[in-house]
Order: sequence, then structure tokens, then C-alpha cells
Amino acid sequence: MSNNETAEVTAVKKTSTLSNGLIWFGAGVSIAEILTGTYIASLGFAKGIAAILIGHLIGGLMMFAAGMIGGRTGKSSMETVKMSFGEFGGKFFSLLNVLQLVGWTAIMIYDGSLAADGIFSTGAWIWAIVIGVLILVWILIGITNLGKVNTIAMAALFILSIILFKVIFFGKGSANAVPDDGLTFGAAVELSVAMPLSWLPLISDYTREAEKPAQATGVSVIVYNLVSIFMYIIGMGAVIYTGEYDIASIMVKAGLGIAALLIIIFSTVTTTFLDAYSAGVSSVSIFKKIEEKWAAIVVTVIGTVAACVFPMDDITNFLYLIGSVFAPMIAIQIADYFILKSDSLEKNKFGVANLIIWVIGFVVYRLLMNVDIIVGNTLPDMIITVIICVIVGMIIKGRKVNKNTSSVS
Repeated sequence: MSNNETAEVTAVKKTSTLSNGLIWFGAGVSIAEILTGTYIASLGFAKGIAAILIGHLIGGLMMFAAGMIGGRTGKSSMETVKMSFGEFGGKFFSLLNVLQLVGWTAIMIYDGSLAADGIFSTGAWIWAIVIGVLILVWILIGITNLGKVNTIAMAALFILSIILFKVIFFGKGSANAVPDDGLTFGAAVELSVAMPLSWLPLISDYTREAEKPAQATGVSVIVYNLVSIFMYIIGMGAVIYTGEYDIASIMVKAGLGIAALLIIIFSTVTTTFLDAYSAGVSSVSIFKKIEEKWAAIVVTVIGTVAACVFPMDDITNFLYLIGSVFAPMIAIQIADYFILKSDSLEKNKFGVANLIIWVIGFVVYRLLMNVDIIVGNTLPDMIITVIICVIVGMIIKGRKVNKNTSSVS
């Protein structure tokens, strides 16, 4: 095979900016985003919108930073983590990521099956199996071959989401006063940060495959966050304008029928596929001999079984746990890659200093949960973690310089 032919084969395997945008459109159109939006309704429409926008701005900037690291280095999300935390430190976060992705897979299938059963009552477990099987089909098709399938699915979802938006905001209902449930503005911001934050350990799995990594990262982040904001607003608006927290009930009352079922099933499939696929990628970071596709299939099967067996109605604590784990992690990566420009990969088995800083960041996040901060917990926690990381990094670099100078003398 000639060099030109080899280059052509390699190019075919790369993903376009458009396909990356479609992938992240599918990630944003999800029942989980709508349900999280319902939690914010008690703030009222104006404050709720503000909290959603601020939260997604913070989360989106973090997503972009994470995606750029993977795009520039050509490494998967969990391989980029090894650059700051060492080989075994990276495996630790890979394990945490696999666990959160198994959790997300189960939660998404659970939410989708309940909503689908609310429209066509055949038993939620049956819908869970249907959704699980469709996710397996998506996995078997593969990330580089999803172009046409994703285009059709995304076009259908976009149209159906617009219909849902119209039914909620331009129907016969009027704004209702939602009972105060004690949710503060800062807590609402944090719930809005949580969704883009949950994608941090995944985005590089896709930007690493892009023909134009920087462009694909920018488009992916913008598309995802715009769609996620839209979904949050649908959930919040559903409560304010219809008094309903159950999205399936709203769809039934609107007479959407089959259209509603399609929204629920395909939005669940296109989002959960990313969770399962990235769980496979992260598994490879732990055990090199594992094949991504088969690991993703196992995760999907586990998630489907869990969705059939366990109730998962309130995910707020799960979202906060994700924030406390991955916010300080990405803060350290940002400080390491963009400020200190260091890379511990191939040098250390454990990035001891950064692991200690991460523990501090984790504890700080949990402590900040008890403080009502207008911008939520994530941003202050990240700023504190970045400052600590930069100070420690400069001290370590200074010592190395002094040591080398002494050796030369």
C-alpha cells in the first residue's frame, strides 16, 4: 500500500466536525436533562433561566478545555488524565469514570423506560430491554460509521423537540406558582453545571478522532450546551406552565402519541450510547487487553439489568458526587496542561502531588456544598484547586532547577 493510500485510509477513520456536532446534539437531547430542569422550576422562570445559563457557561468552558487536551494530544479522555496523575493515577480515575458511566447508563435507561411506559403501558422493564437493544445496535454500528444514522435520528429528534417546546410554552396553559422547595440559586447553578461536567471524562474520546480537533471541540461544546439548555428549559417550563413534573404525562395530554415515544426512545439511545461507548474506552485505560466495543456491550447489559431492578428516581446526589470527583480533576489537568505545561506521563507511575491536590479539591467541594454560593460549588472549587496546583507545580519545578544547577556545579 502506498503512502497516499495509507493516508486516505487514516482520513476515512477520522470524524468530521459535523459528525461530532451531531453526536453531541444527541447527548444534549435527553430525558435526564429535562428531568433535571424540572428541579429548577421553584426558582421561577427568570431566575431559573439565569441559573441554567450561568451553570452551562461554567460547565461548557470546562468541557472545551478537556476536549482541547484530547484533541491536541490525540489521546482518549482517561489517557489525558494520566498526563497529570501518572499511569496508576490515571487508572484510578478510569475506574471512577467507568463506575459513573455504568450509573449513567442505568439511570438513562431507567428514565427512558419509565417515560415510554407512561405513554404505552406495557411494563417499564420491556421498554428498558428495547432501549438496551437499540443501544447495542448503535455500539455495533460504531462511532465512525454513525454518520447517516445519526443525521436521520438527530433531524427527527430536533423536530420532535420543537413540537414539545411549542406544546409547553404555546399551549393553553398559563404560568403557575411553583411551591418553594428550598432550592437556592447557587444550588440551581450547580445542577446546571452538573450535566456538562459529567461529560468531562468523555469528550476527548471523540475529539481525539476528529479531522480538525479544535474546530470539532468548539462545535461539540457549543452544540451540546445549547441543546442541553433547551432541554432544561423544557423541563422547567413543563412544571411552570403545565404543573406536571412527569414529561410523559405532558406528552400524553398534548396528544403526541407515537411522536412522544420516538422522542423518549431515541433521545435515550443517542445519549446513553455515548456513556456506554466511553465506558469501553475508559476500560481499555485500565486493562489494555479489553476491546472497547465488547466492554461497551457489557456496560449496556449491566445498565439494562440495573434499570429493570433498581429504582433511580432522584439523581441529585449522584450529580453532586460527579461534581466533587471530576471538577478538581479537570482543574488539575487545566493547570498542568495550559499553565504549567507539564506532563508526568511516562515519568511517574503515580502523580503523588496531584493526587493529594485532588483529594483536597474533593474535600473542598464537599465542604462548599454546605455554603450557598451564587455561582455554585464547582467554579470556586476549581479556582482553589488550580491555585494550589500552580503553586505546588512551581515549587516542584523550582526544586528541580536548583537540583540540576547543583549537579552541574
